[in-house]
Amino acid sequence: QVQLVESGGGLVQAGGSLRLSCEASRSIFSINAMGWYRQAPGNQRELVARITTGGRSFYGDSVKDRFTISRDNAKNTVYLQMNSLRPEDTAVYYCNRAPSPFPTWGQGTQVTVSS
Repeated sequence: QVQLVESGGGLVQAGGSLRLSCEASRSIFSINAMGWYRQAPGNQRELVARITTGGRSFYGDSVKDRFTISRDNAKNTVYLQMNSLRPEDTAVYYCNRAPSPFPTWGQGTQVTVSS
């Protein structure tokens, strides 16, 4: 069963930082590349970062050099360290398998960046 629980969002001023966490069910975490997605109001959900089971990471152009994805396989948890946040980073952030997500999604965590 796929279970994804995101946390760590909040309200932050532009230029600030947040660290998101996502705990996934053990059955899926260890064998899948994982990613962080985000969806802003009126926009499609987009993949912003992903990490392979071996720890290799990939980033979308809009977050490259600002966001860092990591994973702790012992805790079945994937993280997203977000620095130099911008108002356009405002969105609900989700984790899921990447780049082909499972149909089941978590509740997401809201990130709001004020200017």
